[in-house]
Amino acid sequence: MSVLIDTSIWIDYFRSGDDQHRLDLLIDENIVVTNDLILAELIPFLKVRKQKSIIELLKNINNLQLQIKWDEIIEFQVKCLRKGINGVGIPDLIIAQNAKQNDCEIYSLDTHFKLLSKAINIKST
Repeated sequence: MSVLIDTSIWIDYFRSGDDQHRLDLLIDENIVVTNDLILAELIPFLKVRKQKSIIELLKNINNLQLQIKWDEIIEFQVKCLRKGINGVGIPDLIIAQNAKQNDCEIYSLDTHFKLLSKAINIKST
C-alpha cells in the first residue's frame, strides 16, 4: 500500500520534527507518494528558501494524478456535515479523494483527515 504524505508531515520533516524517523522508514520502503496539490503547497516556500535539491527530490516521488470529481467532493462534504464535522477545506477533501481513488493511506498531522476517515472511509494515520 502507498502512503500519501500530507504537507504537514513534509513541513515537520524539513524542520527535523518528531515524525522524521517514521517518514524515513516509509521513504526507505519506497511507498511514499504525493500529488500536485501537496507539491503546490510545498514548493513555493522551498523556492523562496532556494532549496532546489529538495524540490527536485519531491518532484521525483511517485505522483498520483488528481482526478477531481466535484460531485464526489460535494458528497464528502455533505457526509461530513451530517456527522457534525465542520471546517474541512476543499484542498483536504481533494487530497482525501485522491487517496481514496488510489487506495492510499494518508499520513498527516492535520486532524481533518482523522475526522474525514470517520465520514468517508479513508485510511489516515
